[in-house]
Amino acid sequence: MLILPALAEGPMRNGELMRKIEGISQKVLTQTLRQLERHGLVSRFDHEEKPACVEYSLTGVADSLVSTLKALDRWAEINFPELDAARIRYDLEKDDD
Repeated sequence: MLILPALAEGPMRNGELMRKIEGISQKVLTQTLRQLERHGLVSRFDHEEKPACVEYSLTGVADSLVSTLKALDRWAEINFPELDAARIRYDLEKDDD
């Protein structure tokens, strides 16, 4: 779900996405882009140049999803301390059993 917010900034080539999304492997990025394209969330545009120049962009339906993902991300950032504390309490209680 990191790819869609990255593409919300505008069309990007594969290498740009790799730099934008730290820690993702080329294989995972390629597989994910293919799945997003298959599901109609990402468009792939081949400039048919040598060397290869392919750009990825969001489709219209993906634009509406990005705002939802950003809201979810904000929710997670705000609530992470509480969620983390709950996990710690749970683990401590289970260790006492």
